[in-house]
Amino acid sequence: MKASFGKRGVVLGAMLLTLATAGAARAVEMPYDVHVILELTGGGAFIGNSERQAMELAEKTINAGGGVAGRPLRFVFHDNQSNPQVSVELANQVLATDAAVVIGPTLLGDCRAMAPLFRDHAVLICITPSFEPPHGSYLYSSDLSTRSDTIAGIRYMRLRGWTRIAVITSIDATGQEAEKNIAEIAQFPENKDVSIVTNLHFNSTDVSVSAQVQTIKDAKPQALIAYSVGTPIATVFRGLWDAGLDIPVATSPGNEVHREMEQFAAFLPKQLYFFTSSWPARGNQLVKLPATVVEKQQEFFRVLEGAGLKPDQGSNEGWQPAMLVAGVLSKLGTAATAAQIQDYLQHLKGFVGVSGVYDFEETPQRGLGPQNAIVSRWNAATEQWDAVSELGGIPIAQ
Repeated sequence: MKASFGKRGVVLGAMLLTLATAGAARAVEMPYDVHVILELTGGGAFIGNSERQAMELAEKTINAGGGVAGRPLRFVFHDNQSNPQVSVELANQVLATDAAVVIGPTLLGDCRAMAPLFRDHAVLICITPSFEPPHGSYLYSSDLSTRSDTIAGIRYMRLRGWTRIAVITSIDATGQEAEKNIAEIAQFPENKDVSIVTNLHFNSTDVSVSAQVQTIKDAKPQALIAYSVGTPIATVFRGLWDAGLDIPVATSPGNEVHREMEQFAAFLPKQLYFFTSSWPARGNQLVKLPATVVEKQQEFFRVLEGAGLKPDQGSNEGWQPAMLVAGVLSKLGTAATAAQIQDYLQHLKGFVGVSGVYDFEETPQRGLGPQNAIVSRWNAATEQWDAVSELGGIPIAQ
């Protein structure tokens, strides 16, 4: 009996060891969740869903390369319905999980509504280019600012000889921030020959801007900056089309999205430009990008096109913060606190992304500046965006 019991004990011990080992393996493989708050429905849904698709592919790419610090990375998505109040509710729910870092949202109003909740509780990486986080705060933006884009964009217009510029912006937070930047940049010494011939507004819920378009026509501009994101910009495009006003039109990179171009195809401006980051420069030898950035862009296009997707600004805005967060966690480990992530980002230099080489010391809270911006033009024939400027907005010979 003693011998029999001994054998059973050996077997039982082996089983317990196997279970313990399996349990430990499962614990190590538990995903590290990064919460993402995006506009998946409502006015910002065009770009929000493009961002989500790119982040899902980034997650697969990251995990195929070993994850972060030995653990799979998982993005957990929350739909804020393009609504600031819903954004705040979701932010409170996410912060209750003791999250150290959160990504999103995309619209400026949604991001601003959430920002006060974070302070020193968690790092928030908003995706909107219009957000200007306070220096030294736990708040960041993952791509070029509206200001940086606009510096390059107005430089491009001026050097093309389009010095009489009309402006129309939505009265929401995104439009107001754009209007402020345009007014300030137009006053730069280099833009002394630029004049804003009319500055108009519209409500995001308006169904017509015919009166504003007539005022634009009467001002006889050489180009127009129309700034809003998502569904509202369609109202402006349709108004211009109905009025037969065919001049160069520049708009937010937030509209540099394939679903928008497809849905608005019947009334898109014939000359439609975007003040944007450098991702549309793919393969253009006249846009002098660092070799490391070109390599990252090639990976970006390869992964998205391999999944049957057409890369756009939404893809770029989803891919970049995903890779940035993965890089930080791989360096610091998944036990990193918000304070540790914040300190690391404050001094991060040399991180290579699709839009350029990040330097958070030179450009605090964002890492990228006007030197990373270009101007692109929608090419309806090829259904893609062509780079029409060098870095900084210098026109490429047409």
